[in-house]
Amino acid sequence: MVVESAEIISQTGCRERIEMTATDDVALDYSIVIPVYFNEGCLTDTMASLKHDVIAQHPDLTCEVIFVDDGSGDGSLNELLRIREKDPKIVKVIKLTRNFGQPRARLAGLSYARGKCVVAMSADGQDPAILINEMFKAHFDEQFEIVVCTRQGRNESWYRILTSKLFYALMRRLSFPNMPPGGFDFVLLGRRALDVLLRNQEAHPFFQGQILWTGFKMKFIEYRRRARKVGRSRWTFGKKLTYLMDGVLSYSFFPMRLMSGMGILAALLGFLWALRIFVNFMVRGSSPVRGWSPLMIVILVMGGLQMLMLGIIGEYLWRTLAQVRNREPYIIETIYDDVG
Repeated sequence: MVVESAEIISQTGCRERIEMTATDDVALDYSIVIPVYFNEGCLTDTMASLKHDVIAQHPDLTCEVIFVDDGSGDGSLNELLRIREKDPKIVKVIKLTRNFGQPRARLAGLSYARGKCVVAMSADGQDPAILINEMFKAHFDEQFEIVVCTRQGRNESWYRILTSKLFYALMRRLSFPNMPPGGFDFVLLGRRALDVLLRNQEAHPFFQGQILWTGFKMKFIEYRRRARKVGRSRWTFGKKLTYLMDGVLSYSFFPMRLMSGMGILAALLGFLWALRIFVNFMVRGSSPVRGWSPLMIVILVMGGLQMLMLGIIGEYLWRTLAQVRNREPYIIETIYDDVG
């Protein structure tokens, strides 16, 4: 079935859908959710790898593969539709009206997943599909509710490796001590963990933090991430910085405590400086401060500190406002699916 008309998922409608997935009969053994954004040229190989390395290895398990087109401006959607024509019973394609970002595109796929467990992975072939077999073993046989494939290394440029190491080092220091050094996006969620994730929605979601926050029994599997064969990554430094701020501001009090510490330090330094001036005046009868330069330095330093603190407060207020607004996390334009 192809839903031709635009389908707008309001926040209320999204919650209704989430509740429905939690209580509905789960008809499949597993679902695989893949957000897609400018991935033309590698989607066919990704699907072929899933069929050969995963689906064919578990003929007794029922499954679905959900691709979510996150407003791609290339030929990704056409490639997805060609993939679906070959496997209409397995492949579902969800097209969003525009680019909402990877976390929300992934959320759209997770919300429509019908499997007893759900695997979220990338579309560019950097996550080896064969690892899903180990994830299934950990989940079905060893009873781990969450299985995380953590990146032990990357076949990428030194710049991307350096920025990623810095990103995850800060996350471990400020928010999640159990954050793997290489981070993760390739993860399996059992139904209980998925339902918790879907119930606890944030306006600025930090997916890795949402996973680690649940506290479910979790297993980590290390792997080396492959180099991207086709296209280029759209994960820019600006997006990394925004994602870092989402993770820190959503799960850490450190910025507020830093502000308090800087305020106390500035007040203490000001008190000591005033005490020095007073003592010098009483003993020598003169002031150590002459001219306008020292005053300008103090004004600029204190002004800069105040602007920094206001910026941090503004970030918290903006996220609070976004949460209170309760806007739709995503809008679906079309769903290509054989399930009614």
